[in-house]
Amino acid sequence: MSLMNNLSTSTISSSSSAFLAPISFDSSRTQSVAFPLKNINVVKCITNPQEQQTAYKTKVSRNANIAKLQAGYLFPEVARRRAVHLLKYPNAQVISLGIGDTTEPIPDVITSAMAERSHGLSTLEGYSGYGAEQGEKALRSALASTFYGNLGIEEDDIFVSDGAKCDISRLQVVFGSNVTMAVQDPSYPAYVDSSVIMGQTGQFQKDVEKFANIEYMRCTPENGFFPDLSTVVRTDIIFFCSPNNPTGAAATREQLTRLVQFAKDNGSIIVYDSAYALYMSDDNPRSIFEIPGAKEVAIETASFSKYAGFTGVRLGWTVVPKQLLFSDGFPVAKDFNRIVCTCFNGACNISQAGGLACLSPEGLEAMQEVIGFYKENTKIIVETFNSLGFKVYGGQNAPYVWVHFPSRSSWDVFSEILEKTHIVTTPGSGFGPSGEGFIRVSAFGHRENVLEACRRFKQLYK
Repeated sequence: MSLMNNLSTSTISSSSSAFLAPISFDSSRTQSVAFPLKNINVVKCITNPQEQQTAYKTKVSRNANIAKLQAGYLFPEVARRRAVHLLKYPNAQVISLGIGDTTEPIPDVITSAMAERSHGLSTLEGYSGYGAEQGEKALRSALASTFYGNLGIEEDDIFVSDGAKCDISRLQVVFGSNVTMAVQDPSYPAYVDSSVIMGQTGQFQKDVEKFANIEYMRCTPENGFFPDLSTVVRTDIIFFCSPNNPTGAAATREQLTRLVQFAKDNGSIIVYDSAYALYMSDDNPRSIFEIPGAKEVAIETASFSKYAGFTGVRLGWTVVPKQLLFSDGFPVAKDFNRIVCTCFNGACNISQAGGLACLSPEGLEAMQEVIGFYKENTKIIVETFNSLGFKVYGGQNAPYVWVHFPSRSSWDVFSEILEKTHIVTTPGSGFGPSGEGFIRVSAFGHRENVLEACRRFKQLYK
C-alpha cells in the first residue's frame, strides 16, 4: 500500500516567512526508526553553467519592500525541504501532514453541477463569457442566506473571489502603505508577508524575530490563545483568524465582543478570517457579524477550500458591510469594489456553479461529511500525542493539532521528524515568534496515511 501523498516540491515562492531557520536537531527523547521503502523515479535537472550567467541587467530597481522579506514563503520552504529529503532518501514513503491541503474527493453532488456547467459552455444556450466581478447573483444570494441569514448581511455586501488568500492581498491594496497593522502571534503568514510587501512595516528585527511597525498580539497557552488587549498598541488594521491557523483555538463570544469593542474604541478595522468556521464544535461564533456592532468595524473573508475540497478549484468570498466607513466617511466597500474590478475578472463560472451546489441541502450535507472525516483524523492525531505525554492544543475546532516541544527549536523538531519518520509537519516558528517550540500537524490526509503517521510518531517518541 502506497503512503505517498502528492505535494508540490518544485516551486519556491519569492515571498517570505521571516521565521526560517537552518536544519539541526537534538536526538534526545528519540530513537532511530526504520520504515518501508518504495522505488520511485527521481529526475535530476542539470543546468548548463553558461546559462546561469546574466549578460544584461535592466535599470529597474527591485521593490525594496519585497527585498525586506527574509527567505522563502513558509509552505514552499517546507516543500523544498521535503524535496531535498526525497533526494537523500529516494525510496522513502513520505507522508505529508504539513501544508493544509485537502486530500479527499469533492462530493459528486458538487462536481456534477460543475460538469453540467462546463458542458453547457459548449452550447449556444449555455455559453457565458465575462461575468460580474463581484460574483454571480444566485451565489451571492445563497451565501447571504446560508451563512448570514439573520445577521443583516445582504447579497451585495458579498464579493465572490478565487479564495480568501487572494482577497487578503486585495484588501491590502485597498488599505495602502500608510496604515499600521496588528496580527495574532502565531498566525497565517500571509498577513505579515502581504503587509511587508505593501510597505506597511519596517525592517526585520533579527533579535526579536519580528518586523518593525507590526503589532504582534501574543497568543499562547498562558492566555488561552487570545491576546491581552490591554497591552495591544492601537493600529489601523487588526488581522484575526478564528478558529485560528495554526493553533486551532477558537475565540468565544465574550472574547470577540471585547475585540469588536477594542476596534471601536480605537477606530480600527478588523479583517476576520473565518476559513475554518464550519469545523467549529464548540458553541462559539462562526462569523464576526454575530457580534453586535461588528458591521461598523469588520470585514470577513471565507472560503470553500477546506469545506468542499476546493483548494484547487479556487472559490471564496469576502463580506464588506455597507456600514463600514473610512475616517472621511467613504464606504470601504466602494474602494474594495474598485480594486476587484481593476485587478480581477470574477471567479471562474464553473467554480461558482460548484459553490452554488455546495449550498444546496444535499451539498451542505456532503460538506459536513467531508469535514467530519477530517475531524476524525484530528481526533486520532490528538489522541496519539496525548498518549505520548505531549501538551497538545487545537483539534477541537480546527483541522490542526498544535503540539508543544518545550525548549526545542521548531525547525529542529521538524527536521527530526522528517529525518527519522519521513513525515512532513510544519514548524511553529514559521507562523510567528510565539510559535517557537511548537509544530503544527495537519489532519488533511487519507485515513491510512494518518494512521501510519501516528504509528511512526509512537515508535519515535515512545
